[in-house]
Amino acid sequence: MAYGIGGVSGCHINPAVTLGVVAAGRMSPAEAVRYIVAQVLGGIVGAAVLLMIASGKPGYEIASAGLGQNGWGAGTSGEYSMVAAFIFELVATFLFVVVILGATASTAPAAMAGLAIGLALVVIHLVGINVTGVSVNPARSIGPALFAGGTAIGQLWLFIVAPVIGAVAAGLL
Repeated sequence: MAYGIGGVSGCHINPAVTLGVVAAGRMSPAEAVRYIVAQVLGGIVGAAVLLMIASGKPGYEIASAGLGQNGWGAGTSGEYSMVAAFIFELVATFLFVVVILGATASTAPAAMAGLAIGLALVVIHLVGINVTGVSVNPARSIGPALFAGGTAIGQLWLFIVAPVIGAVAAGLL
């Protein structure tokens, strides 16, 4: 994605990254608002498309199969605590945004940015998929939670707050 749409939007498809970029002084708050609205709408549309695809499987029920929503505690794959989930999402997003800001700095080799960012995200997923399902992107979490409802909505705050704190901290670094 970084190579595909990076030249158009900087590949900002993540409100946490956008807020980290604002905190780093690389984007105006007014521009960030437009980006974040588009990112959240994109997350909702993406989840709707995923639901349409999943609904094409006989017997699929969102209540039992889920829709890729993030979560913690009983009923999740790792059954990690809320505190563990919060710490993971905050630290993972912090590290992700540090890599993004470093890889896209004017002194960094531009051709390698997408590779560095992509590898960082792969490592974050390998480490955290069992902890929370890995968000590090509020827009990615909002869409599935809206369709899944229930616990996903009740836990959504963590997947907004922790990534935002981590990203802003990285931007202020």
